[in-house]
Amino acid sequence: MTVLEDRIVMAEQSDELTLDKMFEWLEPAPEGFKVEIVQGAIYMSPHRDNHWDIIADIYDQLRAKYPRKRVKSDVRIDYPGHLNGFASDVVALKEGAVKDEKGRWRHQDVEFVAEVIYKDTAANDYGPKLQAYAAADVPVYLIVDPYTGEWHLHTRPKGGEYRAHLTLDFGDQIDLTQTPVAIKLTTDEFPREGSTSAKETPTAEQ
Repeated sequence: MTVLEDRIVMAEQSDELTLDKMFEWLEPAPEGFKVEIVQGAIYMSPHRDNHWDIIADIYDQLRAKYPRKRVKSDVRIDYPGHLNGFASDVVALKEGAVKDEKGRWRHQDVEFVAEVIYKDTAANDYGPKLQAYAAADVPVYLIVDPYTGEWHLHTRPKGGEYRAHLTLDFGDQIDLTQTPVAIKLTTDEFPREGSTSAKETPTAEQ
């Protein structure tokens, strides 16, 4: 191993230990809050009724293909980049997925992620998380924005970015048949929030 490779390994180990320590400090998490670490910053978002309805709707539809143990919500998975420990709203794991030596699911086994926008953390979903999921080669990343009534589909990761993007409205079907997910999701029953302020955050398509 070269000196440079040794330094990289040490840095990665340091990041993992720091992530673990940060999550230890946060336990137990405040009841009713989603807690995650994005690029070393801690974010706590209150669970909202409409957000949970969308999460549950996506979860129920994914169960048409995935067994229950391969669909997760609000479970820590670490992603590439500096101190990224996400608790994604919905995750679907590929067949044969196994936990690592620390008992956590690996980002290499994630084939679908959905994030439902919270107004205060929208910049993460449209920015650092988008970059991290692409760097991890997650085949499908879906952003659902109840403030704008739109969904944003990101597919075909390559070279640390998604090469295909599609934005449509609630009510439009999400066709994932050309991806590993291989099903279609309906959005007719996705509820909307009253404010449209989340769209003020620049999206990846802009």
